[in-house]
Amino acid sequence: VLILKSSLSDAQKKKTLDTVKDWIKELKIVKEEQIGQKLLSYKIKTEDNGYFVRLLMEAKEIIPQDLEKRLLGEENILRHLLLSRRMKPIKSFLN
Repeated sequence: VLILKSSLSDAQKKKTLDTVKDWIKELKIVKEEQIGQKLLSYKIKTEDNGYFVRLLMEAKEIIPQDLEKRLLGEENILRHLLLSRRMKPIKSFLN
């Protein structure tokens, strides 16, 4: 989940998302959901609202190590949340 500055134009939001997608180009983006603008519970970097985007990604290996650092350094991203879920192989009932 990414929270972008709500004050960005549509072109700036697209450019920021394209930059993030370039950082994770070795991962497969399964789903991208533009949740939209929402009121924040508290101000973040003088912003009252944030534009929320959810990216669902698949990876055979772990995500790039420098991704967290890059997300923190991107000025148009107010906050981010990276969750990892390991999928266990399904055991066959026939074995």
